[in-house]
Amino acid sequence: MAKVLIVDDASFMRIMLKNILQKAGHEVVGEAENGAAAAEKYATLKPDLVTMDITMPIMDGIEAVKKIKALDPNAVIIMCSAMGQQGMIVQAVQAGAKDFIVKPFQEDRVLESIRKTIGA
Repeated sequence: MAKVLIVDDASFMRIMLKNILQKAGHEVVGEAENGAAAAEKYATLKPDLVTMDITMPIMDGIEAVKKIKALDPNAVIIMCSAMGQQGMIVQAVQAGAKDFIVKPFQEDRVLESIRKTIGA
């Protein structure tokens, strides 16, 4: 099972994702509410996987992906986006994200994305 860092500025989204992940046996090792906090926590927690929101204050998800990939080129990051952010998803993938899931989260899609990216 994977150790996951959840990054989203909305606490209810973090809770929703945490519930899906824990129910499937994954361990949520940390949460962050913006990209800057995510990069700091990534360095100390060293999770297997990061779920990254795109639109956040202080540092957005795309900048955070670049920062985390600079720290660890092998980092596995799944972007979480609302409908209609296709252009940003393309930027995120170019920055190094492995996959994306669309909000509102569908449990089977979240778990499928994790299996696809890290095989857990």
